[in-house]
Amino acid sequence: MSHHPFVIHVDEAVLIDLHQRLEQTRWPDEIPQSGWDYGTNLSYLQRLVAYWRDGFDWRAQEQLLNAFPQFQARIDGVGIHFVHMPGKGPRPLPLLISHGWPGSFFEMYKIIRPLADPARYGGDPEDAFHVVVPSLPGFGFSDRPQQRGMDVARMAQLFLQLMTDELGYTQFGAQGGDWGSLICSQLGYAYPEKLIGIHLTMVPITSRPKADEITPEIHHWQEQVQQFQSEGSGYSHIQGTCPQTLAYGLNDSPVGLAAWIVEKFRAWSDCNSDLESTFTREELLTTIMMYWVTQTINSSTRLYYEMRHAHHPPRGRVEVPTGVAAFPKDMVIPPRALAEKDFHIQHWSTLDKGGHFAALEQPETLVKEIHTFFRPLR
Repeated sequence: MSHHPFVIHVDEAVLIDLHQRLEQTRWPDEIPQSGWDYGTNLSYLQRLVAYWRDGFDWRAQEQLLNAFPQFQARIDGVGIHFVHMPGKGPRPLPLLISHGWPGSFFEMYKIIRPLADPARYGGDPEDAFHVVVPSLPGFGFSDRPQQRGMDVARMAQLFLQLMTDELGYTQFGAQGGDWGSLICSQLGYAYPEKLIGIHLTMVPITSRPKADEITPEIHHWQEQVQQFQSEGSGYSHIQGTCPQTLAYGLNDSPVGLAAWIVEKFRAWSDCNSDLESTFTREELLTTIMMYWVTQTINSSTRLYYEMRHAHHPPRGRVEVPTGVAAFPKDMVIPPRALAEKDFHIQHWSTLDKGGHFAALEQPETLVKEIHTFFRPLR
């Protein structure tokens, strides 16, 4: 085994440099009373940056993060950072949780302990998990890939090796949203003998309905997809075609980085256009810091390019048991009937509240959904 304990500690020089950059921001203009119509709102971002500069305590966030047992391992030549929280119960089930973009392992900080030690949070100790939350390659404190091809299939392979070769689990469950949902799907498809089941908050389907299969529900979903592609996917096209060009601005300007990220948290969450009704400023800024202090905005967005230019055969149907928690404000969720073409769905919940960042927005609901899905698979 190659993994060793890891403690987050950002050099003070990095924090001093950040403060100086925030102080010297050259702000753009804005159309009066335009709100968020053109992108991240100027007055909101100025308030957030003022707090980042004068009120945000990164050392307190380091302490919060370091309360979780963290490690680094070298797997097939790639450095992987991960949390590994042992479960407390009679027979904990290993569970891999994968994040997405613009998230990080920090996104899971509210659900790790309730999953690992459910009795402490009023649950059943029989539901305990050994919780493993890696930082995706190119994200956070994992290595920044220096070769082409770090796509979802490669990440799934690395995470399989992490769970089996490195941590010694013969079988495990997997959970994820955003890129994490694609990683889970790939794990279930490519390594079904190792996966007990997968649980998704985003459903990456590959099948498309035939003309005679289009119900009103599927037609509505198609309209939502078209709307998102038309108005909400510009970031994906840029990151999928020229991430290097984007990186010069975002890696150099903390305000540019913050603007790029908080717009997605507002657009994809169930915040009713009020970011701080759902996320604290500490949560938003800690997420941004995961990219700033590690200089991983370029390597993280490069995943979009790798997936756009990947040369893999289409993924087939995932036959391992699959659970879905459909949060209403997440990116477009396909109808169950369509998702069942691609997945062996055994549990599907349509929920009342929550969005793309379920672990931050509705942690208790997500924990309950994960427990419910995996309970009969143990």
